[in-house]
Amino acid sequence: MDVEKIKKTLSESHNLAASLGMQFLSTPDEDSCIAKMVVNESNCQPYGYLSGGASLALAETLAGVGSAALCPDNVCVGINVSGHHVKAVKVGDTVTAKATIVQNGRALHVWNVELTDTQGDLVSTVVVTNYVVNH
Repeated sequence: MDVEKIKKTLSESHNLAASLGMQFLSTPDEDSCIAKMVVNESNCQPYGYLSGGASLALAETLAGVGSAALCPDNVCVGINVSGHHVKAVKVGDTVTAKATIVQNGRALHVWNVELTDTQGDLVSTVVVTNYVVNH
């Protein structure tokens, strides 16, 4: 999935993705996209571990980037995010999120997002539902 246009749009303003250090990557696969985020003081708990909220923000933002790439003439907004965190990640590590669309409807997109650490271990699983608004 080509997310270059969306990356350009995101880079033109200060937003959550920039604040948390998210980096988005295109993939050769038409139904998935990838993002990376270094765990640092802006996205971790006071105890030095990645915040679950930051993990959910990464997943929802990535799914939004994917929906926007699929529907460039529409506005896509998250309407539901549900996740399970299964492993802690320390400051200094990097998480990689891969979002795969499982329902590509006219008005609703459902994404499965898996976050892994640098060792490839599962960190979180998240389901994101986006509403596609005709613009």
